[in-house]
Amino acid sequence: MSSLVLVIINLAVFVGLLVFTARYRGRSLSTQILIGLVLGAVFGLLLQILHAGRPEVISDTLTWTNVVGATYINLLKMVVMPLVLVMMIAAVVRMREMGALGKYGGTIIGLLVGTTMIAAFVGILMANLFGLSMDGMTEGVREAARAEALEGRLESIANLGVADMLTRFVPSNVFYDLTGARPTSIIAVVIFGILFGIAALLVGQEDEEKGRAIFNFIDTTQAIVMKLVRIIMRLTPYGILALLTRVVAGSSGSDILNLLAFIVASYCAIAIMFGVHALLLRLNGVSVVDYFKKVWPVLTFAFSSRSSAATIPLNVETQVDELKVPRPIANLSATFGATIGQNGCAGIYPAMLATMIAPSMGINPLDPGFFFPLIGIVAISSFGIAGVGGGATFAALVVLPAMGMPIALVALLISIEPLIDMARTALNVNGSMTAGVVTGRLLDVQQVEKAPESLPDSDSAHA
Repeated sequence: MSSLVLVIINLAVFVGLLVFTARYRGRSLSTQILIGLVLGAVFGLLLQILHAGRPEVISDTLTWTNVVGATYINLLKMVVMPLVLVMMIAAVVRMREMGALGKYGGTIIGLLVGTTMIAAFVGILMANLFGLSMDGMTEGVREAARAEALEGRLESIANLGVADMLTRFVPSNVFYDLTGARPTSIIAVVIFGILFGIAALLVGQEDEEKGRAIFNFIDTTQAIVMKLVRIIMRLTPYGILALLTRVVAGSSGSDILNLLAFIVASYCAIAIMFGVHALLLRLNGVSVVDYFKKVWPVLTFAFSSRSSAATIPLNVETQVDELKVPRPIANLSATFGATIGQNGCAGIYPAMLATMIAPSMGINPLDPGFFFPLIGIVAISSFGIAGVGGGATFAALVVLPAMGMPIALVALLISIEPLIDMARTALNVNGSMTAGVVTGRLLDVQQVEKAPESLPDSDSAHA
């Protein structure tokens, strides 16, 4: 049977799976996402098994199935920047007092960066416990090509010191950053949103009538943006099906087996950090079991989409509606958490890579003179890491050169990157939600308002 016929058959099956998924659109969003995730994983595995000897069939099939996945991701990217901008402005304006902004924001950032430092320490311990090292890893043609691309990317950031990085956080042209053109674009938009919100808050304090008009305008704008997000999220099950198909079918079984120790070590580190989050919640009087039941749809979405930024709207609505976190705090924690202190991508991953490289450079990875500076650099570099797929790679490109280390290992792990990145993203998002809940408890802030436009939840809303 010709390759073209096989591809057509595969695509017919894929369309059938999309139709089958559509039959469940009356169910809760979490159920639909789970269906898409399972179907995508099974279909991707079948592609690998049935066409093991004909990689061109798999490649051609994924080219067309990725039309659905790439379109979905593009829609998410389209709405992320407007969402971040509006949410940050709304968060500041709703606080009504300048002191509250510093108190809430400072606590959230402190929790995010603090847990990222813990995550880096956990990553170092896991890499040592599993005896991971870059020695003996083979470098194939694909990895060599990737290494060259990373070296080119490194040139654009290699000469940046910490002061230069901090300077880049402040936007010189917010419209340019709204396009997501720079790795630090999200945090630049966050900063502009905060400054704009402060200006709006001051104007409202000077003129009460203008203050009401500003609040109503921002409230209406946020409702419109959330409605747009809700429309896009109705497509989530289909996008997840296509994305998981690509991840599973595009992963090499031999590469996965060769790097299985790194995968297991990464997932162990991620599991430990989920435990750290649970401990923080428990110490602040939160039922851990009840918490994870409520946030499960958010974590599932983050796991499938591999994007902390795309998870912001569902993150906020779950914090507000399910966890009873005040909306200003939820806005801040979800938005900050998508670009500051990402426990998985900016904490565990670069720390593990640096620990794996250290022995080949004659460095004892358990030497305090190594891991304390590493943890400090990880904490600083966690500011501004893009909350999208590939953010961990950027984090590694910042941390490794800062430690005087080569970046080739980043390229060698390309084959298994998506498999680990899904869990890392779920950890990133859980870290931001934990920061929001704990901040609300620490500062004893009461919930005072409902969302202008709620997203589908895990129990009753229909997509």
